[in-house]
Amino acid sequence: GCVMAGSGAADAEALCAPGAGGLALLGLAPNAPTCPHGPALLFVKTSQGKEEGRRFYACSACRDRKDCNFFQWEDEKVSKSRLAAREEYNRTHQPSHTHRQNMERYKNFVLLPLAKRRFCQECQQLLLPEEWEKHSNHQLLCEISTAQLQSPSQLLYPLENKKTNAQYLFADRSCQFLLDLIIDLGFRRVLSVGTPRLHEMIQSKASKEEDFRVRSLLLDIDFRYSQFYTEDEFCHYNMFNHYFFAGEAARETCRKFLCQDSGERVIMVTDPPFGGLVEALASSFKRLMALWKDTEKEDAISQEMPMFWIFPYFFESRILEFFPSFTMMDYQVDYDNHALYKHGKTGRRQSPVRIFTNLTPRMIVLPAEEGYRFCAICQRYVSSGNQHCEICNSCTSKDGRQWKHCFLCKKCVKPSWFHCNNCNCCALPTHTCEKAAAGCFVCGQAGHKRSTCPSLSHS
Repeated sequence: GCVMAGSGAADAEALCAPGAGGLALLGLAPNAPTCPHGPALLFVKTSQGKEEGRRFYACSACRDRKDCNFFQWEDEKVSKSRLAAREEYNRTHQPSHTHRQNMERYKNFVLLPLAKRRFCQECQQLLLPEEWEKHSNHQLLCEISTAQLQSPSQLLYPLENKKTNAQYLFADRSCQFLLDLIIDLGFRRVLSVGTPRLHEMIQSKASKEEDFRVRSLLLDIDFRYSQFYTEDEFCHYNMFNHYFFAGEAARETCRKFLCQDSGERVIMVTDPPFGGLVEALASSFKRLMALWKDTEKEDAISQEMPMFWIFPYFFESRILEFFPSFTMMDYQVDYDNHALYKHGKTGRRQSPVRIFTNLTPRMIVLPAEEGYRFCAICQRYVSSGNQHCEICNSCTSKDGRQWKHCFLCKKCVKPSWFHCNNCNCCALPTHTCEKAAAGCFVCGQAGHKRSTCPSLSHS
């Protein structure tokens, strides 16, 4: 999951809202300056009760200045020499090989006998014999099999610096479930945005099974994948600013892929870094939907490209703000290399990650053997602990446990919460009332955190 560099944050909920940390995202400006990650995004500093601060540009993909320290005030006059230095910096911070060169290398690599197939773990690249010398004191993997070449996500190191590359990969169980679901729903093309595990599962099946009809195109910021996939299978892409690194040609590859030849239905599956700014992602996803719409000739009924957006449940209100047609499913998505988001050895650590989709909820059949069942009233599949509340008239649990109804709050709350008369809302028994009395630091009202403050100006 989140298999893509992006503004990963240690505290995802703190970045939930544009007002977090007194910063609001204004989005993509027409003539934005660029850093090695493409056009920078425009932000504005905000402080409570004061007028808007100064606007500035910062890297779209990295929230941590150590990873990309690009910064420029919007009204700043940048000298010619500084512009030239910046262009030079951007140029030298591009990958050493182009995608096309990587494909040539791959063709040569595959022709080598097993004994000569080596992969440098330090440089994260496939090596041809004439390059061995240069990497002689590096950690190498030898005898790279065809199976390994078909599972690059297992060959490559996950980039686990959370701030820039929140690179967590779907557990096989979740990946298989997603693929089965996509096939059962009748989709034949998958736009895999930051989901390399799903992409490689599709590619691998397509190469082994003759009657396997599903095709995938991977859009990802991790350029290492260009060593394994052709230009029709992988586009180097930043999902925070909708930037195709290879320019118009790659954008056209994507547009063509979305063109549904002979009625092949297409679905987009995306798994962004959880610290990513939701409005930046939503803006890019809307642009991908618009590309799809351009290619949609006769089918005017379907308004939006079908989509699975995989994200933690506590972002539900933010996602619905940008995509009102979406519904959150109860299915818990697991990751391989994430300590919190996978099956525990003893029982299950609940993963907070869910599937948000614009498809009709009752079509998303969840596995009974994992305890999901159909609620006839809600017309959707829910987890076993999610009991239908007669008063709310819906299955209200978000985290898999059975929630309870609070008559004073007029809604269901987590089982561990109790109504606090000081704060006039439900909270953990251990909470401190002063903090709640002070309330949200954006608007000063009690009952919510700044990350869900309704008074935030959303650009």
